[in-house]
Amino acid sequence: MATVTARSSKPDRAARSAWARYVGLVAPRSKYGAKPTTVDGIRFDSTKEARRYGELRLLEKVGAIRNLETQPQYPIDVVELWRAAYGRGQFGAVVRCGVFTADFRYVDTQTGEVVIEDTKSAPTKTTAYRLRKRLVEAIHGVTISEV
Repeated sequence: MATVTARSSKPDRAARSAWARYVGLVAPRSKYGAKPTTVDGIRFDSTKEARRYGELRLLEKVGAIRNLETQPQYPIDVVELWRAAYGRGQFGAVVRCGVFTADFRYVDTQTGEVVIEDTKSAPTKTTAYRLRKRLVEAIHGVTISEV
């Protein structure tokens, strides 16, 4: 014969946190578990990105880098070829497919080259990210380094 156990009057932890998120008491957890952080009035998507910003600010103060920018954007524009092939439009129309937002852009004072950085962890290097990164590198002729 099966035994019946009494239910606890206290809900388990998962049910309580789900309820708190449902009623808006707790912000929902991000997809990869990153915690938004604010440094110098700038909001960063993760603590790793905020930490890297702090390192770059120190490098800027000692003169190793200059012109530090956060969240530089690169448009992803492509030329449509298929519409003209089927008689549906102008040959070579430029279409904006999206915008890639890197984390940091700065100039290395030793080499004088522009460095573009994107702070990534292993789970955030998705197939879509790798495709966008390759598109930006091909279209704009830049190299994006991952930190």
